Amino acid sequence: MTARTRTPLPPWLAHALSARSEPVPWGAVVRGACAAGPLLATALLAGWPSAGVTAALGAMFAGINDRPGGRRAAVHRLGTPAVCGAAGLAFGTVAGDAFAALALTLVLAVAALVAGAVSAVGPVASAAGTQFLVMCAVGAGAPLPALAWQRAVCFLLGALWLIALRQAAARPAGLRAVTRERRAAAVERAAVAQAYRAVAALLEAAGTPHATARRAALTAALDQAQDALAGPWWRGHASTAAERRLHARFAAVLPLAEAATALAWAGETVPHRAVESLRRLAAAVGEADRPGPLPAPERASAALRRLDEALLQAALTFDRGDDTGRPHTLRRGPGAAVRTALGPGGREYGLRVALCFGAGAAVAQALHHTHWYWLPATAVFLVKPDLGPLVSRVLCRAAGTVLGAALFAGAVALLPRPAGEVALVVAAGSLIPLATRHFAAQTAVVTVLVLALMVAGGEPQAAAARIGETLLACGIVLLVGHLPVPGRAGGRVGAQLADAARAADAYLAHVLGESDAPRTGDHRAQGRTLRREAYRTLARARAAAALAAAELPLPAHIRGAAGAGRTAVLLEELVDTVTACAVQLDDTGRLTARHTRRLAQLLEELAAAPRPRPRTALLRAP
Repeated sequence: MTARTRTPLPPWLAHALSARSEPVPWGAVVRGACAAGPLLATALLAGWPSAGVTAALGAMFAGINDRPGGRRAAVHRLGTPAVCGAAGLAFGTVAGDAFAALALTLVLAVAALVAGAVSAVGPVASAAGTQFLVMCAVGAGAPLPALAWQRAVCFLLGALWLIALRQAAARPAGLRAVTRERRAAAVERAAVAQAYRAVAALLEAAGTPHATARRAALTAALDQAQDALAGPWWRGHASTAAERRLHARFAAVLPLAEAATALAWAGETVPHRAVESLRRLAAAVGEADRPGPLPAPERASAALRRLDEALLQAALTFDRGDDTGRPHTLRRGPGAAVRTALGPGGREYGLRVALCFGAGAAVAQALHHTHWYWLPATAVFLVKPDLGPLVSRVLCRAAGTVLGAALFAGAVALLPRPAGEVALVVAAGSLIPLATRHFAAQTAVVTVLVLALMVAGGEPQAAAARIGETLLACGIVLLVGHLPVPGRAGGRVGAQLADAARAADAYLAHVLGESDAPRTGDHRAQGRTLRREAYRTLARARAAAALAAAELPLPAHIRGAAGAGRTAVLLEELVDTVTACAVQLDDTGRLTARHTRRLAQLLEELAAAPRPRPRTALLRAP
């Protein structure tokens, strides 16, 4: 009897049924319990329910963005969306008072067009644009007895309360800070240590079929460490000796990653002593200590000699206490953000957001004279592509809303008022960090929290109506999400691939464009900065291509995703090869026949792949 073969689930359904496995973020759970609930309780006791609801909303949105990471990066990740949310609340309140239904719908649609385009700039911009539009809907569709600026200030104060809790939790108590080195946040040290461990894992996998996956894991670890060390725009550099040392240790891992990538590309087996050295360095970063004597590496090839040199430099960096290191990041100015927002990805996403938000606002106002915010706010969340495939997030949103509304209706019938609403807000706030593992769970928890807030603010209990409005929003987003838009299909995927192609092109030009130039320390440092940018943009392009491939096979998505995954793989292989070329050129000044042959093959394949692609004219005879 033959075994029955399992038919694999469609990607969109597999995504809807899967959940991330992560450690319990107990700190975020405690902050969630201490944020929105206490703010609401204090305001109710003071007789200011409207202010309490608005402040609790600010704390709730900050809690949704409260993800693991360094305390420096958390200010930007939580604060920027909070400011945009406050601005959206004020704008929506003024617009709701000044315009009639039709004019208000047009104004909100234009605002959504701009906010959607800006959301294409990056993850923080996406959160900021989403929060701006959601609070626009709340400001225009949830009348509260307060002026626009008062509502904005209350919202911002609620978010600042959770940010203050986040910053206080990230600073160790005085007695625990035994050395100045330990004042660096544990999360930031752990992220840098993980980068060293990822280099060790790649070295272990060199010459095996696992090398490609380990190199992708190394890119993710370096991205996470870089983000953890990054500060807000007004504080982009390390300000204490401990932070400078941690930045220097991160800078020291980049040459190690370069050598490990070259070894994996060549398929060379790495001596165990080199892997052990990386593990000792990782442990030293995690413990804010020094690694002690490192095993002597071998120098049998160019890549191993580069690894030897990088290990020696890392050991010196760990011994020196005054090394400031280099950030090795490209600072993007306002011009780059504007170009991204006005590019094909920004235009396509902005148009879809405008259609969904405008249609949601129009339908909601036709159904309700007041309290019509739920439908357009739901549409804003549903249209976000970073929450998974379209059909998957629609299913999760519908299921989560039904579950959350049912739980709220049952709880509010049993609990006394207003203590019951406060208890529900405290419980839901503490569950938000856990619920982020799955979109349906997050939707259920947020539904309970928002319904409790609105009932506490004087709005009638309407759980069943919210289910109906959610289903309407799902239908609108499903329709608009599959509509063909003017311009190139799959603009968002194409824009990510174009960024990756430009970054790979810049790195290729730097390494091969001036092969006769001296390979100075500044030349190497600039190359590592360009290589980091190339791998970061490639990771985003690969994620966008995977998301497009997981969508339903409708014509618009087929055209947009056709060949995107293959192009991203070719670009990654190109950057790997250019990294190996850089190591070879630094060591001997010339490329081997294997390097030039592989470069020519990749550039030829990219020339035949769907656009965008790097310019083949950059390949010169060494």
